[in-house]
Amino acid sequence: MKKSFAFISLLIVFVGMEFVAFSQQQRFPKPEFESGYTQPVTSMPAPRDGMFAILDVMVLIAALSLITWFILKRRSRSGVVAVSIFSILYFGFFREGCVCSVGSLQNVVLALFNPGYHIPLSALAFFVIPLVYTLFFGRTFCAGVCPLGAVQDVFLMRPVTLKKWLQKVLGLIPYIYLGLSVLYAATASDFIICRYDPFVGIFRFNATFFMFAIGAAFLLISIFIARPYCRFFCPYGVILNLVSRVSKNHLTITPSNCIQCKLCESSCPLDAINKPVAVKQMEDKRAATRRFILLSLIIPALMIVGGWTGANFHENLAKVNSKVRLADELLHFDSKTMKESLEIEGFRTSGKPAKELYLEASEIVKQFYYGGWILGAFIGLVIGLALSGLSTYRYREDYTPDKGNCVSCARCLKYCPVEKD
Repeated sequence: MKKSFAFISLLIVFVGMEFVAFSQQQRFPKPEFESGYTQPVTSMPAPRDGMFAILDVMVLIAALSLITWFILKRRSRSGVVAVSIFSILYFGFFREGCVCSVGSLQNVVLALFNPGYHIPLSALAFFVIPLVYTLFFGRTFCAGVCPLGAVQDVFLMRPVTLKKWLQKVLGLIPYIYLGLSVLYAATASDFIICRYDPFVGIFRFNATFFMFAIGAAFLLISIFIARPYCRFFCPYGVILNLVSRVSKNHLTITPSNCIQCKLCESSCPLDAINKPVAVKQMEDKRAATRRFILLSLIIPALMIVGGWTGANFHENLAKVNSKVRLADELLHFDSKTMKESLEIEGFRTSGKPAKELYLEASEIVKQFYYGGWILGAFIGLVIGLALSGLSTYRYREDYTPDKGNCVSCARCLKYCPVEKD
């Protein structure tokens, strides 16, 4: 319990730091508008075109195929580690975390909601290909191809199992993060997954002190808590979780029939092994009917409350958008008591009418109003389904991986004494 409490405390501190950074307005060096000076573009990896982009996609397919073979055919943990190290070096340090399947989610959303945006084929491929592999083979992408998951996995040394209720609560965060990232990408406001990626600054050796501290904290936690970012933050992991549940050829703990030896019972650091559940007496039909009716009322109620709450916070959510933020600052600017900010000075120099800016900002705020309803309803639905899952009993005869939460790291395989037929 003390370990769980300590982890909650650390997590609250880091989430709070993220929120403070997220809410801050960015300030850039003051440009000289009349001297012909051009503000330099912020340094970041340029998109790879032509053969280099194709090479990245081919390397992704090769890595996914190889690690899937190691997991399903060779059942080799050492093979997974080898691919993990390669992914950290290539997709992490060499490619500097770009293109990233996790961040490509935002490119796809922006392309769906903004007809003027043409998504790079490499970004689309990095989004789709891991999903296809997950559909057929489970989350082998998470096992060691994703550099974010791989770098956490190699740091795990003394795994600690968190309480079930704590995992359930923290497991809601990725859904909220997914909803926010979709909302901000759909409104062309920001790519928050990329902006607040805790590891990309480490891969590029150019992280600010704050982001370096966040990344280092995640790696430090990873020594004891398996893959904290993957399990409790990653929005792409939410999609992989759902797809993996219907995967055709998922990793199995035993290569043959389970002999109930219980050796694998505590082998998974992610606590993603379903234990056998004895068959109980059939539930009374009246009790089952009452529970079904209650859940049928609770879930819609949570969606309505969540949607109403999201809609009421839509103006705060919209202030992440640069146009909305500038319009609000310009509207409340008092030349007698306030000094012009760099943003206002730059806007006035552009010669654009303030009325046009207000109209654009008003339209964006309206988008956030509807988006707030959808985001809140989505969060309410997730909470409702989580509550319904607590009252659902599934009977199992053998030890099996939880297809949604299992990342196919292959740690449990060496605990099984059963040999392949």
